[in-house]
Amino acid sequence: MITKSSVQIRKEWDIVGARQMGRNLAKELGFGTVDQARITTAISELARNIYLYADKGKVAYEKIEDMNKKGLRIVASDQGPGIHDLSKVMEDGFSTSGGLGAGLPGVKRLMDCFDIVSEPGMGTTITTIKWVR
Repeated sequence: MITKSSVQIRKEWDIVGARQMGRNLAKELGFGTVDQARITTAISELARNIYLYADKGKVAYEKIEDMNKKGLRIVASDQGPGIHDLSKVMEDGFSTSGGLGAGLPGVKRLMDCFDIVSEPGMGTTITTIKWVR
């Protein structure tokens, strides 16, 4: 069974809505409080990146369930300027916003699966999955 939902990211307040939806879905799936915090932290980073760098996009959620396991797939996508140097943004400590630079490498560490596709001038799609343990 797959259940899908999404939050459009257009203004800063949408980041809060994206976090809340992710936390609620994580609770429904049976994630513990530590993994709920990991998931909402990852969502926060992904949604903030959309807001800061692409102006608008969306964070989509899929509850993934089968006979052996269940999890949450989160897809953050935009039609922004894209990322010109993927290897650079995946370096720990790299930041273009003046932040701490935990960014996308932090998201990768918080989640079980991480994939990024970005084309300059076309946008970026980041897909992450966290499995219930």
